[in-house]
Amino acid sequence: MNMKCKFLGGADMVGRMGMTLEGDGMTALIEYGLSPTKPPEYPLPAPRIDYAFLTHSHLDHCGMIPQICGKNECDLFTTPLSAEISELMMYDTLKIAKAEDYPQPYTTGDIERTMKSVVPMTYDDQISINHFDVTMLDAGHIPGAAMFQFDKDVTTIYSGDIHTEAQRLVGGARPHDCTTLFIEGTYGGRNHPDRKQTEEAFLAKIDEVIDRGGKVLIPCFANGRTQEIMLLLRNLGYDMWVDGMGRSVTRLFLDYPEYIRDVKHLKAAKRKFNEVRNPNSRLSAIKGQVIVTTGGMLDGGPVLGYLNAIKDDPKSAILLVGYQAEDTNGRMLMEEGYVKIDGEVVKISCELQKYDFSAHADHDQIVNFIRECDPDNVIIMHSESREKFLPDLEGDYNVILPNTGEEFILDM
Repeated sequence: MNMKCKFLGGADMVGRMGMTLEGDGMTALIEYGLSPTKPPEYPLPAPRIDYAFLTHSHLDHCGMIPQICGKNECDLFTTPLSAEISELMMYDTLKIAKAEDYPQPYTTGDIERTMKSVVPMTYDDQISINHFDVTMLDAGHIPGAAMFQFDKDVTTIYSGDIHTEAQRLVGGARPHDCTTLFIEGTYGGRNHPDRKQTEEAFLAKIDEVIDRGGKVLIPCFANGRTQEIMLLLRNLGYDMWVDGMGRSVTRLFLDYPEYIRDVKHLKAAKRKFNEVRNPNSRLSAIKGQVIVTTGGMLDGGPVLGYLNAIKDDPKSAILLVGYQAEDTNGRMLMEEGYVKIDGEVVKISCELQKYDFSAHADHDQIVNFIRECDPDNVIIMHSESREKFLPDLEGDYNVILPNTGEEFILDM
């Protein structure tokens, strides 16, 4: 059966994901996110939606879902963990819009209706909608992240964001035979350095900074990266603190232990870190040795206060562990050595290092995953460098590089 596919965002870029599937009397939406730029960037408007699917709870995938499920009141299929963390992200989006004086993309009522629309699924669960069998698969990446497998005439898999190798927090995604594979290509043309060597270098740098009398500031994304870093540092004997939304996300992860690779280790890591709960404990944290805090790109959250406190201390260090998007403080710090704090551009004199702790599969891992799924059609999305995959794939597969807003037909 023919289905019309259209990306509303995120096809040829990392951010504001969204795709519609239309045919056989229904329109489904897979993801609907935003890019947390200043001001935020949104996907194209969606048509009337019958069913919505959410792969995971990062903002570029979930951030605009209330605009659909809050107004269409359509079922939203996702893991219960992704639903709960997405709710945190949605309310935070409204809070930031209010603080920055941006238009509100939806209302608190839309969020409430969205949460009532959730149909919880977990890995290997299958449902039937509109003559399709839909199976949820583990995507790796972060706890609760899923791929969706659609079976009717043929098998189609939509990956969302995936990692094929195990991390400390979650295991890796496994390939499944299919006819059509929608797959993310964030790391087109790039491979990760050896993870074990990266971890060893990171731990050695922390020891070095503390030995010389400095403090270590680790800006982290709240959802996944904070917990991965806490797991890595859990056996260190330093005075360690965690601040920001990452604390709430860790508690939610522990509420859903079935999505965590080793819940005992995460509980142990949580115990090793002091939690910043109020301004007084923030003063204690700045006297500590290691601070893990949101936001990961230095654009907001508690990180700016800590950055201000150590910026002139050459003994201290900022260790970046995540992607730094264009037009963010993190990118400006990497390229120019400056950040903007309270509207003022300030020079950062402490040490700066960046480490690759990506939760995405790299170029070779994606190519291997595609080969093991053995599809006829490969649609590469969520990437600014999709053409880098062509030399490895052309000739063996029908490779489609869709543009945002363009319709294309697939047999499903």
